[in-house]
Amino acid sequence: MFNTSEGEVTLTHDDKEYTFPTVTGTENETGVDISRLRADHKKITLDYGFANTAPCRSAITYVNGETGELRYRGYKIEELADQASFPEVAYLLINGELPSKAELEEYEAELRGHTLLNEEMKALFDAFPRGAHPMGILSSATAGMSTFYERYHDPKDADAVKESTVRLMAKLPTVAAFAYKKSIGQPYMYPRNDLDYSSNFLQMMFGLPVEEY
Repeated sequence: MFNTSEGEVTLTHDDKEYTFPTVTGTENETGVDISRLRADHKKITLDYGFANTAPCRSAITYVNGETGELRYRGYKIEELADQASFPEVAYLLINGELPSKAELEEYEAELRGHTLLNEEMKALFDAFPRGAHPMGILSSATAGMSTFYERYHDPKDADAVKESTVRLMAKLPTVAAFAYKKSIGQPYMYPRNDLDYSSNFLQMMFGLPVEEY
């Protein structure tokens, strides 16, 4: 049996009472924090498919599968898809707010400065068999790419995390495009920094060196 009072919920079982703090959900629902249930009381809960369990606190996303609702930082995904570019949404997710015009221009310039891969990475792509799945190549190449930037590995260094985030955002389209080109036996297409983020990705994926995409 549950009894609710302000700020806490009491569970009664076998004439024993267990008190848990309450939390407020994104939609102002009252939640019960049972994270200490097993550690403190040697009991567990059963929630098939985690249908009524939040795995974490998040200021980034809100998902409601029943209503088909997805929000990033409070913005509806439909609005972002219609009105914002990919780099704008990435900036929002990372920084918590949409960029101003000047901030977006600076961010896009940072991304353009890191689109190229180290040429030695091509040997890694070439080592995969022709029939390798692009996702397998992508995941392996992403892990391999970290070996070129070991000075940015410290997760407690804010500057290193920021630099790694920018490099990943800039280079992953190139990695993904190289993986796809490898899988279909076509030449790799290098990034073009005169194009916007999405257009550049498309030309690396579907362009050919013999003609303008």
